[in-house]
Amino acid sequence: MSEPAPPREAGEATPLEALYKRRFSDAERSAKNQVWQVLCTNFFSRYISPDATVLDIGAGYCEFINHISAKRRIALDANPDVTRLAAPSVEAICASVDNIHLLPEESIDVVFSSNFFEHLPNKTALSRLVEDTHRILRPGGRLIVMGPNIACLPGKYWDYYDHHIPLTEKSVAELLSTSGYEVEESLARFVPYTVKGRLPMWPWLVRMYLLLGKITFRLFGKQFLVIARKAFNRSALAVRP
Repeated sequence: MSEPAPPREAGEATPLEALYKRRFSDAERSAKNQVWQVLCTNFFSRYISPDATVLDIGAGYCEFINHISAKRRIALDANPDVTRLAAPSVEAICASVDNIHLLPEESIDVVFSSNFFEHLPNKTALSRLVEDTHRILRPGGRLIVMGPNIACLPGKYWDYYDHHIPLTEKSVAELLSTSGYEVEESLARFVPYTVKGRLPMWPWLVRMYLLLGKITFRLFGKQFLVIARKAFNRSALAVRP
């Protein structure tokens, strides 16, 4: 039997906290925050009603959930930083994604997840998450998923130690379409892979990037985007080969 892990000293970072503090500098975190502010205002707001209840799975530093406009906003992440970085009006839950099943059935209008699916340990865990998400979404509710596209990043995808599952927009769309969702939109290329690239992240430039849409997505996009709705009648969906 393995020995239990020794208790952490007060103020000592968890492994997850330490990993992400090492991964992004203060300047990079600031740039990410500005990018997400533009993405929420100029893109994602069209998919989310101001009266909606929104859950951000794997909220990270809360860049999305802090900037999206919604009646009720919930951030879920295993990193204790989520409780410190969530805006005062955001409900922060520091817990594993395994705890999503504790949320009330059909209580959420939109579930959002960015750069999280690939961090799950295996596809069994991913399938379970999709099932749990389906349960908590209201009929017609949306699931919005972003993530690095392995087809666009065959080598760099593995530069992050905690990437486990290689995914594309097609594999995610297939999973959702056979799990009680109707795929509304599926983009192989949406935004660049990381803020660590050479491209400047000025807010006006991000707005221009979104305005040009398919042109800039095709040139610079390395992350997929899949948007799906919970089907009103799951039994009517057929599993397609």
